[in-house]
Amino acid sequence: MVHRNELQAYLNEWLAPGAVSDYAPNGLQVEGCASIGTVVTGVTASAALIEAAIDLEADALIVHHGYFWKGEDPCLVGMKGRRIRQLIAAQINLFAYHLPLDIHPEIGNNAGLARLLELRPEAQHDAKGVPGLLWTGTLAEPLSAEAFAARIDRALGRPPTHVPGGPERIQRLGWCSGGADGLIDQAADLGVDAYLSGELGEPIPHTARERGLHYFAAGHHATERSGVQALGARINEVLGLVHHYVEVDNPA
Repeated sequence: MVHRNELQAYLNEWLAPGAVSDYAPNGLQVEGCASIGTVVTGVTASAALIEAAIDLEADALIVHHGYFWKGEDPCLVGMKGRRIRQLIAAQINLFAYHLPLDIHPEIGNNAGLARLLELRPEAQHDAKGVPGLLWTGTLAEPLSAEAFAARIDRALGRPPTHVPGGPERIQRLGWCSGGADGLIDQAADLGVDAYLSGELGEPIPHTARERGLHYFAAGHHATERSGVQALGARINEVLGLVHHYVEVDNPA
């Protein structure tokens, strides 16, 4: 068991949330019990994830997508009110780390994508004012777009949407998890053969074709599972807490 404050201190030491300006508060968002022995991780603090945490008798829930986003209605009513009542009634602490869990060089979402897709990271690039958000790297051996799409399918459990526009063989890639399709121009400027992210906005196919690179939309949720999984594994290893990752199906 560790105290809630000790867990937060470790999380903040590992993820350094003060180093980035984010769209939501990072750290403890909803306070629960003081002593923590079991931690559940998941991508988004949905009702289904909260219910799973309750069933697993969790003391803390750690997510990538929490609450209180900029521009969001602050009132605790409706769906948000129900979710937070569930957490408080069960005395579950909710921790959320957004951009810090994308950019971390070891346990972040982009680092996880590199491992899963067998990419060799070369550099992290500042993007949209966020240090190290956009990653570039290479494949050990060049692959056709079809072969790389098959690798994404195997690694993430869902086929990507592929927009062809690049060379016959892919060697150098850019990637950024989640809703970072808008970084495609910056990736193109870095001279990559392909760019991978989670979503596919309407302008992106035109940009990919006209800039001469492949684009792979691998799913916002699917590209952001590995960060919380790696964070939970570290919590288990360093602090000895019980950790469960809970997958809540999300096709987005």
